[in-house]
Amino acid sequence: MDPLIARLGIALAIGLLVGLERGWRERDAPDRSRTAGIRTFAISGLLGGIVAALAEALAASSVLVAGFLAFAAIIAWYKAREAAHDEDFSVTTVIAGLAVFALGALCVAGDFRVAGAGGAALAALLASREVLHGLLQRLTWIELRSALVLAAMTAIVLPLLPDRTLDPWEGFNPWEIWFLTVLMASISFAGYIAVRVLGNARGLLVSALAGAVVSSTAVTLSLARTAKAASNPLSFAGAASLAAMVSILRVCLVVLALAPSVAAFIAAPALAAALAFAACGTVALAGHSQKPQKSPVARNPFDVGPLLIFALLFAFASTASAALASQFEERGLLASSAIAGLFDVDASVLSALRLITHSISIETVGRAVLAALMANAIGRLSLAVFAGPVRFWLPLAGATLIAAAAGYSAIQLL
Repeated sequence: MDPLIARLGIALAIGLLVGLERGWRERDAPDRSRTAGIRTFAISGLLGGIVAALAEALAASSVLVAGFLAFAAIIAWYKAREAAHDEDFSVTTVIAGLAVFALGALCVAGDFRVAGAGGAALAALLASREVLHGLLQRLTWIELRSALVLAAMTAIVLPLLPDRTLDPWEGFNPWEIWFLTVLMASISFAGYIAVRVLGNARGLLVSALAGAVVSSTAVTLSLARTAKAASNPLSFAGAASLAAMVSILRVCLVVLALAPSVAAFIAAPALAAALAFAACGTVALAGHSQKPQKSPVARNPFDVGPLLIFALLFAFASTASAALASQFEERGLLASSAIAGLFDVDASVLSALRLITHSISIETVGRAVLAALMANAIGRLSLAVFAGPVRFWLPLAGATLIAAAAGYSAIQLL
């Protein structure tokens, strides 16, 4: 098959995909009452590919520029007439049409794979209008401001930070520490948004699971406090167990993304512990029928204050881990990971993963990650004992012991 025919086919497919979304959204409109539908968008993508092919054949990029400007003028004129008739000020259709034309041209003149991905992303973005608008309505100005401040700090400060270690143990790298801090905040922000979007109406289970993506410790503390006034504290202990499961799975995903070799080492014990927490939590929640009086509320991961505290803790844990590992090797790393894990499992795990490039074996780093997970479980349980009733923390203690036994058994079997 002629490569040009295939590329024109992809250009047509991009237009069809976007046109399908636009046509479905306006499917109830009378015939010939809209500027662009599924056919117009499909032709727009194909037209972009044809104009780009003509520009290449004539060796004149001006043909593509003139074609784009002509297309923009035509679709803008028709959309202006439609907007005047409907008293509508939306320009989405015009921008989408221009994007389809440009992506069609990119299929022929550039990388067709990038164009195809761009077309799919464009269609998904157009289809998520209600979700995005609903999200904006739920977000507060403080949350938005925190995200904007963090973005500015990252875009401005990160390139200025030195990308090298500044201590004799090669543990303190300012650029790496800030980058991983932003990465973890971004992962946590996804869970935070889930909590904000789902709200209290979805009940105890969803709130606990979504909140655990941000901080299982904060969720456990909130559940412990709420369980004091609850008639069935066992259900809250079940939710805390499921939050612990989510915390373990989140750590596994982070390790898998940053150090796949370490993820393979910790997979069996970590997943066994997560499965044990899931089983215990499900059993405890089996008889739960009432909604919580108060859903666990997680802090905003993009608050500058807590974020800087995390960065400082991460920097301290990284430097201490490197220093102890250089002096006491495996025992020093395990001790530092366990101590840091009591306060923040993310900082402890990231500090351990950074030592892979410092002549520390994968097995040693994997044990440090497991030590951090175990220490964090002990820290959560300690908070539950301090803040919750016996009927809450005693089942959670049992679930923690079962999870620890399951993880240890997996290690022994392997």
